[in-house]
Amino acid sequence: MKFWIGVTNNNWFDFLSQRQPDEVNFWQPGGTTFKALQPGELFLFKLHSPLNYIVGGGYFVRHSTLPISLVWNAFGEKNGAEDFQSFRARIIMLRRQINKDEIDPMIGCNILANPFFFKKEDWIPVSTEWWSPNIVQGKTFGTDNSIGLSVWAEVQQRIARTSERKLDVTENVSEETPLYGSEYLISARLGQGAFRVLVTDTYNRRCSITGERTLPVLDAAHIKPYSESGPHKIDNGLLLRTDLHKLFDLGYMTITPEFRVEVSRRIKEEFENGREYYALQGNQLILPANQIYRPSREYIEWHNQVKYKT
Repeated sequence: MKFWIGVTNNNWFDFLSQRQPDEVNFWQPGGTTFKALQPGELFLFKLHSPLNYIVGGGYFVRHSTLPISLVWNAFGEKNGAEDFQSFRARIIMLRRQINKDEIDPMIGCNILANPFFFKKEDWIPVSTEWWSPNIVQGKTFGTDNSIGLSVWAEVQQRIARTSERKLDVTENVSEETPLYGSEYLISARLGQGAFRVLVTDTYNRRCSITGERTLPVLDAAHIKPYSESGPHKIDNGLLLRTDLHKLFDLGYMTITPEFRVEVSRRIKEEFENGREYYALQGNQLILPANQIYRPSREYIEWHNQVKYKT
């Protein structure tokens, strides 16, 4: 079992521990890539010195480099800040190469599902025998050695003590699916922010209908809306240009089980317009390379039957 202990901003931890969100964004002010974990593995929080303690953690979902406007729209306060201005100011302050005129700087995002925050009496001391004060970002550990196994056991005990349940990665996935990797992303209980980022990256940051790549005008759309019991799952998502997202949600557009675009005649009847949209009729969707992330027939048929205006 592999896990990561990341050095955590103390204010970030305090802010989020008071709110107990269903997901968090452990962001990095620069765009440094994070490759230490696979989806579903454990990411633990260690406070800055002199508070040398492990104080919580979450399940790693995905690392992505994104503009801060999209990050704020996806996660809001789950970024550990009360508003966008505070969030942006903190990033600018921490960046090594400061450019205050940069409109929408890119940052690294480590998205964590089902975070947990220990009470102060349950914080786990970090020993100088296995943690160097020179570690700035974090360090990987594993249960294949005595140190990693000991830390893992301590975390299990704290989880059991504070929430009366064991730390068990299978809790985030169905019992019959693998625990890590792409399968985790299918079955994990994701939040709204993770859904947005995963759909955006899965479709290679381009509209699944038009191929548009201008990120600010692209939305992660649910096929079956979350408000109508649609899950935050990649196969219930499409990346759509903003205007197409609105038409899709209102039922003026849908997709077929063969992944083709279907445009309702009601656009012309109700608005006496729509030439641009009718030009998309019958077009093949631009689909994820990995078939397991492609739109589910179940959600497509629901949209066809319930939402689409015939």
